[in-house]
Amino acid sequence: MAKNQRIRAEYLPYGRQWVDEADVNEVIKVLQSDYLTTGPVVTEFEQAFASNVDAKYAVAFSNGTAALHGACFAAGIEKGDEVITTPMTFAASANCILYQGGKPIFADINNQTYNIDPNEIKKKITSKTKAIIPVDFTGQPANLDEILDIAKKYNLVVIEDAAHAIGATYKNRKVGSISDMTMFSFHPVKHITTGEGGIITTNNRRYYEALIQFRSHGITRNRNKLIDDDGPWYYDMQFLGYNYRMTDIQAALGKSQLKKVDKFVNLRKKFVSLYNNAFKNLDEVITPHQLNETSSSWHLYIIKLNKSKLAVNRKELFERLIKENIGVNVHYIPVYYLSYYQELGYKRGLCPKAEELYENIITLPLFPKMTESDVNDVIQALYRALNRYRK
Repeated sequence: MAKNQRIRAEYLPYGRQWVDEADVNEVIKVLQSDYLTTGPVVTEFEQAFASNVDAKYAVAFSNGTAALHGACFAAGIEKGDEVITTPMTFAASANCILYQGGKPIFADINNQTYNIDPNEIKKKITSKTKAIIPVDFTGQPANLDEILDIAKKYNLVVIEDAAHAIGATYKNRKVGSISDMTMFSFHPVKHITTGEGGIITTNNRRYYEALIQFRSHGITRNRNKLIDDDGPWYYDMQFLGYNYRMTDIQAALGKSQLKKVDKFVNLRKKFVSLYNNAFKNLDEVITPHQLNETSSSWHLYIIKLNKSKLAVNRKELFERLIKENIGVNVHYIPVYYLSYYQELGYKRGLCPKAEELYENIITLPLFPKMTESDVNDVIQALYRALNRYRK
């Protein structure tokens, strides 16, 4: 096979949902029922999800960003407050702070795990700090014990962004049961999908009640909370909330998908193992590092390029893989590089380790509906793009 010959006729994206007939049938049931939204299936999905991650409560939202916004509200973040997070994440992890009038403070990452570094968090704490939003980057949990210890010392709330980490564990505890609040995302490229959707898990009843009310305009029908009560029809809007409700259609899909989450995670782990074995002797590539105390659920497979060994630069390598119909990506552009954040006054140079990482990473395709043949196509394409021959 010639070095530049394409091995794929069809484009392989970096992520893709897996919706089967059982999922479709559950959605059809809801479409034929009395409730398309604000019905019983949302509650059933919330209860099933909370049970799956060993949490007391779960509150579903229309998307993961809305869920993060709700968590920031429940945490009491308001104008003038500072919240520490990582720059190596999607913009939503910081945007949710801005929605509440707070200020995102970016702390640098650990060079091995690419997660936020607790030592860097400590450097950024001030009298204005209200919360920490660690992100379980690629599916590997952040250093939660140390982060929670910091939070306890300074009376901070920990909102864990586990958009990548359904099915992950930290020291044999399930992600979703550890932090004050934990957000999961159900975007189609994530482990399970509801089309769009998100959820917050918590063991705190006060946060749970605030989240429920926040996602529905700030309205309550709880008789114990009403100031006035004209009758059984009466409700009250007690603060400015949002319409962030998940529909029963979404919840039906999520409830069905949740039954397969272990299967999906195990397939991701299998494909990661194939990648790691194929790349372990490639000097040009640094494969992901996983700590013994964590079990990643592998939302993303990110390779770091060893610049000193490369015959091509990252851009050229990226373009070569795209030409082979391999849907590579880069996760992520540091949040404060984005023009909106630059306009807010953030400057490059804030987090040197994160910036160096961004310059040298490529995300390879990883999703459960891949086949071993798909994985092999990616491996062979990377070897050719690096001007290497694989036996």
